[in-house]
Amino acid sequence: MEKLLVSACLMGLYCRYDGKSNYLESIKALQKRYILLYICPECEGGLSTPRLPSEIKDGKVINSKNFDNTEYFIKGAKHALEIAKKYGIKKALLKAKSPSCGKGKVYDGTFTHTLVDGNGITASLLLDNGIEVFTEDELEELIYEE
Repeated sequence: MEKLLVSACLMGLYCRYDGKSNYLESIKALQKRYILLYICPECEGGLSTPRLPSEIKDGKVINSKNFDNTEYFIKGAKHALEIAKKYGIKKALLKAKSPSCGKGKVYDGTFTHTLVDGNGITASLLLDNGIEVFTEDELEELIYEE
């Protein structure tokens, strides 16, 4: 079976910035098609749970107290890429809108829930290295892919 890298919060781990999870019931359907390997790039990068929310602004990842967390996000992204390479992973299911995992849209750094075009740090690195990235909004494509 093909391996799929998955955001840990989607698997039900309580690693979101607010200490909650984003568990998807649909994960069970994915387990029939893929071997799931999970990661939370933010935790792997050295951030705690819970933590202040972060958003991307001017190419940097800033938390709500204006502290630059970019280095933690880059470290976690590199770890995710290492895992993908080590296990020959070609696809990832990541959390939409996240400053780490978001694909296509992320929050703009004003902490006003404003979305802008762009990718999170981990999503960008994976995409740049030829790994196909999906979010939970594209889950059907992974479940029913031919």
